[in-house]
Amino acid sequence: MAAPLSAAAFIAALKAEGLRVVEVGDWRTHNRNHKGAWGPVHGVMIHHTVTKGTSSTVALCRDGHSTLPGPLCHGVIAKDGRVHLVGYGRTNHAGLGDDDVLTAVIAEKTLPADNEANTDGNRHFYGFECENLGDGKDPWPAAQREAIVRASAAICRAHGWGEDGPTSVIGHEEWQPGKVDPKGIPGGMTGIRKDAAERLKHSASWSPTAPKPPTPSVPPAPKPPTTDERIDALEKRMTALETKES
Repeated sequence: MAAPLSAAAFIAALKAEGLRVVEVGDWRTHNRNHKGAWGPVHGVMIHHTVTKGTSSTVALCRDGHSTLPGPLCHGVIAKDGRVHLVGYGRTNHAGLGDDDVLTAVIAEKTLPADNEANTDGNRHFYGFECENLGDGKDPWPAAQREAIVRASAAICRAHGWGEDGPTSVIGHEEWQPGKVDPKGIPGGMTGIRKDAAERLKHSASWSPTAPKPPTPSVPPAPKPPTTDERIDALEKRMTALETKES
């Protein structure tokens, strides 16, 4: 049983993990708590937005639309890697999903295939929407993917998740039958979990060391000629000169 982090602890965890955070309006108290419980929390869920343009995406995720009121997540991860906080508490992001998946998330065990929609995910998951069209063609910039990894690791670190396995971080596609997000993300959710787990082996301020460029090969310096070689060369030169003068 994990109580949700306070809003202050939540944003502190993200910043400690090296994320650039943008606070949008009254995000700390903007939620759907009047519609149901928020917590206990058990994991982090990643989505794509099916939108283009950071400003309009953030506005949509904060306000929602006529059939799905906002906030639609806790944070929007933009293409440039910034995390825009739009709500905190219960948000409309996960919907109903598979109770067997939730059991595996809690136990940090291998996720089963999702084949039911019988459990309230908005109650149990932190949600991050990622700015992407979700068509498998829209690119996922390295800065955005790194922010997804860091945000996932930040929440896991704050709760002490990840000691038994990496499956406290899941994609919407792994929770609710018929969902495909986050589609096209490099390495898939398996790669995101792997990289988040690697971060948790280090301090929150850790950054992967960039590989060093290969050292250019330098040909060995030529050996100086021996005395015999010098004499032989000199004799050949003298012979050539004598032949030329005769």
